Amino acid sequence: MATVAVLGMGLLGRGFAHHLLGEGHQVRVWNRTASKCAELGEAGARVAATPADAVRGADRVHLVLHSDAAVDAVVARLRPALGPDVPLVDHSTNLPAGVAQRFATLRAEGVRYLHAPVFMGPKNSREGTGLMLLAGPQADHDALLPALDAMTGRVLYLGEPPDKAAKIKITGNGMLMMLIAAMGDLFALGNASGLDPSEVIGLFEQFGPTPAGMGKRALASADAEVGFEMTMARKDVDLMIETAGGRERLRLLPAIADAMDAAIEQGRGGHDFTSLAHPDHLP
Repeated sequence: MATVAVLGMGLLGRGFAHHLLGEGHQVRVWNRTASKCAELGEAGARVAATPADAVRGADRVHLVLHSDAAVDAVVARLRPALGPDVPLVDHSTNLPAGVAQRFATLRAEGVRYLHAPVFMGPKNSREGTGLMLLAGPQADHDALLPALDAMTGRVLYLGEPPDKAAKIKITGNGMLMMLIAAMGDLFALGNASGLDPSEVIGLFEQFGPTPAGMGKRALASADAEVGFEMTMARKDVDLMIETAGGRERLRLLPAIADAMDAAIEQGRGGHDFTSLAHPDHLP
């Protein structure tokens, strides 16, 4: 078993620490607000007073922090005690440019930094399920895969560009944000027309267009047969807005209406509505 440090005791960090303890590892934990470490201390982890104390003698270090600024600040504090060639695995959701710069700087200084953000909730992190992204040198992927595999249901290696995982992570999070905002619009539409939210959800349990499927249709829209003309889709968006009680009741549909109006003004009214997402037509 290994000595593993986990810095950052948010929901995911605490889950990771509990899971590692359950696997029999010696776990050190640290958090800026020390009280968040209490439950891990009671579970058998060693609560460190400083980031340097947490990583001293560790075989592997995991960061689960709030932001790029937090990562940089904590890395600066742990650096004096970080052993040579000890993997520093950053699971934080970060700006791709920040990850690229951090990787270049730390690697030049001999620090084995890797970015491995996750699509996991607290339950996943405790149970070792979900999806972990990883980008960086192939040799590091090969060496760390058994340990990272044990922390998640699946590790998706994205190649050597160090910021690739950061790019994919914020893309995935973007889809989550847009889907929840879209469901808000649909609940508002349903509420205004007398539909219960369970009926709205019931529709999508039977009729489930996927992001991947719609994306592929958008990319093929230039050459594929038109299935749903932009002008007809635009008419339906007006029906949705009117049924919901006006633009002020909605978040996404008014923006979609405006984008369709611009496309129609550009002469694309007869195109398939999915061409709205084609890369050639983005702002």
